[in-house]
Amino acid sequence: MPKIDVYDIKGKKVSDIELNEKVFGIEPNENIVHSVLVNYLANQRQGTQSTKTRAEVRGGGRKPWRQKGTGRARQGSIRAPQWIKGGIALGPKPRSYRFSVNKKEKRLAIKSILSSKVLENNLTVVDKLELKEIKTKSMVKAFDSLKLEGKTLVVLPEKNLNVQASTKNIEGAKAILVNTINVYDLLKYTNLVLTLDTVKKLEEVYA
Repeated sequence: MPKIDVYDIKGKKVSDIELNEKVFGIEPNENIVHSVLVNYLANQRQGTQSTKTRAEVRGGGRKPWRQKGTGRARQGSIRAPQWIKGGIALGPKPRSYRFSVNKKEKRLAIKSILSSKVLENNLTVVDKLELKEIKTKSMVKAFDSLKLEGKTLVVLPEKNLNVQASTKNIEGAKAILVNTINVYDLLKYTNLVLTLDTVKKLEEVYA
């Protein structure tokens, strides 16, 4: 089982913990991670883009000039695609980009990234993460004490307004709840900070 140090919010080591190898010690599967990431991004797309066809644009009810004798190309409507302010041929219409990925693949992708964080020494476990008030400076100080450089994702076991709000104004940092964990956020942020309770919940769900 992978073993990792546990720190307090001041950056001092208080203990260590053995992580469940079924969650934090598997062989990362990059192909599954990629397919689940593509699925996540596709499901975020709204698909509301739309253009008007020649049947939907205004005007063009009558033939602009007679068929023969003018010397010009024959035209049936001034709202055909070749006309300015005409309809759009083969343009985008509202659609859904959603597609499904089975739960086993999603679980494997999450476990693959968690295991990668351990292998790359980008996982930090703290005993607990609590602030007396909403203060960005306090959160920045905690990150500095834990020697976190680069983008940092904090995963909390339950709602904590002080921590979430204090993290919100830090560039390159984000705090989420354990039940909203996703592949995109795990990949986007280099450092992953978990509390002991978060680790316990992850092992309960993904082991």
